Amino acid sequence: MSICTSHNIGCAGNFEFSKQKIDHAVSGNRLLSMEIELSLRCNFRCSYCYVPHDAYFDNELSLDEIFEVIIQAKALGAGKIILLGGEPSIYPHIRQVIEFLKSHHLETEIFTNGTGITPDFSRELRAAGVRVVLKMNSFDEARQDALAGKKGAFHIIHNALGNLKAAGYPAKDAFLALSTIICRQNRDELINLWTWIRDNNMAPYFEIITPQGQAKNNTSLELSPLELKVVFEEICAVDRERYGIEWDPQPPLMGNQCMRHQFSCTVTSIGNVQPCVGITKSIGNIRETRLKDILDHSRELRLLKNHRQTIKGYCRTCEKNDICYGCRGAAFQLTGDFLASDPLCWRNPDNLKPQN
Repeated sequence: MSICTSHNIGCAGNFEFSKQKIDHAVSGNRLLSMEIELSLRCNFRCSYCYVPHDAYFDNELSLDEIFEVIIQAKALGAGKIILLGGEPSIYPHIRQVIEFLKSHHLETEIFTNGTGITPDFSRELRAAGVRVVLKMNSFDEARQDALAGKKGAFHIIHNALGNLKAAGYPAKDAFLALSTIICRQNRDELINLWTWIRDNNMAPYFEIITPQGQAKNNTSLELSPLELKVVFEEICAVDRERYGIEWDPQPPLMGNQCMRHQFSCTVTSIGNVQPCVGITKSIGNIRETRLKDILDHSRELRLLKNHRQTIKGYCRTCEKNDICYGCRGAAFQLTGDFLASDPLCWRNPDNLKPQN
């Protein structure tokens, strides 16, 4: 899995939340959303996954602990909970989690490889108003299976898509996105994937691989900053000319910005709280400290929320720094400093120099 979840993909270029809401969350040290890993268990072995394949599953959060941190997040202002894994659809208590979120009037979004998206579960998701982000990286069966590390992944994904469509996705009140990682292996079909998703009234969610977890062992997937610039600009032109949608190309998300550290956090499957999935630095654990106290006393979050004063290198002087601070996850994974200039952004001329 490679995840950066700040998106309102159906209207590219907009934030997930309004600037006014984000500013209010920052000033009050509040949340607008929270991501939570239900479990790291997964039946795929994706070559780009942010979780190492040798991850262990001991001491994961109980269902009661998951419910408790959700309630704490809601008390801090979160109106949206994003379910991550592992693979959430095979989590044994997934239905209880969704029912709990619905009963507390929380918007729910699930990132899934499609395994557990049966006809019945698709209807349950639709009835609960769950936003679904289904992972799909290629039209080619062999290529899709290879990227997922699982024979038959292509058919699992397409069966899930068929089940979701039969249940009424996509619709105005039934958001459906397809999540695609941008890599060398699917570079030649990204435009076709993007237009197919748009033409079928789904939302394209394309993102750069964050070099962590299993992705660190598969550097052949990576595109250079200059190559990324080209593909972002190509699809930007397609969106503008074919769909009348305007956005400014910038990493890590195609057609959007990631500013999650202003209004969100990630809770891992063992209760660690992180600024996001890419910054794998625990700022506390919910088993030891209440979420509010963790967020209130986090030096890391204070630095990220004041990014215009704290960010380093080219990102600090970039003309886009009012709406972008690069991928903090990529900066942390590649430099060890989450405030370093984004090492994958083509706007930084240093990233375009030939590597020795």
